[in-house]
Amino acid sequence: MLAKRSILARLLAVAMAGCVLMTLTGPSVARAKKDPQPYVKYYVVAAQYQGQPESLTEIARRFLGSGERSAEIYHLNTGRVQPDGSRLTDPGRLKAGWQLVLPWDAAGAGVTYGQLPTGKSPTPVARPTGATGPGTTASPKPSPSPSRTGGSPRPGVAGPKCTATTGSSSRSDWAQLRMAADSAWTLTRGNGVKVAVVDTGVDATVQQLSGRVAVGADVTVGNGRGDTDCLGSGTAMAGIIAGDSSVDGSPVGIAPDATILPVRVVRGSGAARPGDAANAIEVAVSAGASVVAVGSHVDLADPAVATSVATALDHDVLLVAGAPTRAVPPPSPAGRSGGGALLLTGGVGAGDQLAEQYAAGAVEVVAPGVDVASLGVGGGRAVSNTGTEFAVAFVAGQAALIRAAQPDLTAAQVKERIRGTADAIGAAAPDDRYGSGMINPAASVSVAVDDRNQVASQQPGNNGVALAVILGIALLCGAGVVFGLRLRRNRFGG
Repeated sequence: MLAKRSILARLLAVAMAGCVLMTLTGPSVARAKKDPQPYVKYYVVAAQYQGQPESLTEIARRFLGSGERSAEIYHLNTGRVQPDGSRLTDPGRLKAGWQLVLPWDAAGAGVTYGQLPTGKSPTPVARPTGATGPGTTASPKPSPSPSRTGGSPRPGVAGPKCTATTGSSSRSDWAQLRMAADSAWTLTRGNGVKVAVVDTGVDATVQQLSGRVAVGADVTVGNGRGDTDCLGSGTAMAGIIAGDSSVDGSPVGIAPDATILPVRVVRGSGAARPGDAANAIEVAVSAGASVVAVGSHVDLADPAVATSVATALDHDVLLVAGAPTRAVPPPSPAGRSGGGALLLTGGVGAGDQLAEQYAAGAVEVVAPGVDVASLGVGGGRAVSNTGTEFAVAFVAGQAALIRAAQPDLTAAQVKERIRGTADAIGAAAPDDRYGSGMINPAASVSVAVDDRNQVASQQPGNNGVALAVILGIALLCGAGVVFGLRLRRNRFGG
């Protein structure tokens, strides 16, 4: 009898301990965060391989079986900050010690699977010889881009002599002060996000953009690079998106750690040819840009361009473009299933005056677009600009912040976050002239849900579910304990 009582007591104790453990650990499990550092396959670039500098083509040949797959490695790594603080922007240039994320099927000596090491990498050594194929320095050949190499000079080398046609020497910092993007930088600076600038190219020699301008493409010639700029509007847009403070007093971009992918669609001062504009958007998407800032030279209403926009919307890309000034409907994202979105932007000045007369109801959000300070070509001097394309750049920079902070959001969700956190202008939002209002970069990365109107309804709901689960466990445990005690009294006469 005593043995039976001892066994039952032990069973009750175990049951009670299990119930208490379940009750106490339930909230902790619910609050557990997903590991932000995923497990990947990666390779640390060596000082040399077979006596030659390492190249993406040779790495792809060794670990993926084909040098043509170098484009996959490039797309996985462009824009990522490396241990030495620099970034992969030119597919033909690698630095020893860089950590290259590889596709899932990579295999071979030197391939590591795990979390990317943090901190500075140890000094690499030359790889031994013996593998097939000499080391070469070749650029990847992604498709369907017409080209991302050749033609124009490399970054840091003076480009063709030209005179910018945008910007004035006067300067006002009202736009950067009103955006207050630095309030968001404790959470995100846009690291790892590639923003395509579809405009006049970007001057990669500007110090405030150093190391963050990819080679890009020049679709006007079919075989050229986009990292030079003779007109200046593309460089000014890039400065608003990702300019840094490397030069004292320079206007700083919204997302200074983002990478710029320049795609030139015009060399003169006129509009881009529809075929070039359409091709430029497809090039930006194929090169891995998750945000595409479309300059004023592109007509979204053109049928060829509209088709490319639809393609982009099937690839989870956020296209930011200027709102139309005429009552011609732009391409609609309705019915697309790829998670992409098109966000139509209007420009305003310090007094909320519109930069242009936009079609009624066409503007979805507004951003600074009148007397805006940014970077000029040929040295990066600060210049002042006016135009809708500069408002587009501010919104694209904000989108880069969000995509870096919340990589699981679709482009459509990023758009709704931008609209949902905008500061209303006018009597109500949305407004026929201002849409949802002035963008608010800091608010867009600090709210907990995509639509701030859902904060009150969703957040308590999550807490309520957790509380209900805990109470349910407690009730079940209590019922089990009561049942056990009654059984004990019935069987042992307690």
